[in-house]
Amino acid sequence: MSPMAAKPPRKKKGKRKRKMRLSLRQSKVNTAEDKYTDSLGWSTDVGRTLGDAPKPKGPETIKIQCDMCGCMLKIPKPKKSRYTVACSYPECNHIMKFD
Repeated sequence: MSPMAAKPPRKKKGKRKRKMRLSLRQSKVNTAEDKYTDSLGWSTDVGRTLGDAPKPKGPETIKIQCDMCGCMLKIPKPKKSRYTVACSYPECNHIMKFD
């Protein structure tokens, strides 16, 4: 026997894993060094913007003449195609039906 003891066999080293940086932080932009200006492409605040053209509003009221007494009636514009109108003159009270 030899006076020195034998060394145990070495273990294999595993592969090194890469450490990934998971931060989403952005480096700060220095405004003194930043000299970028938009000169090409779409402009955002200049000129006319296209959109829906405003529709011309029609009259909110219409004028109708009574068939019996001939008095002019001003009524709100009807929302349906069929409607009835009663004459506001107290002695007439004629009811007109429109289809």
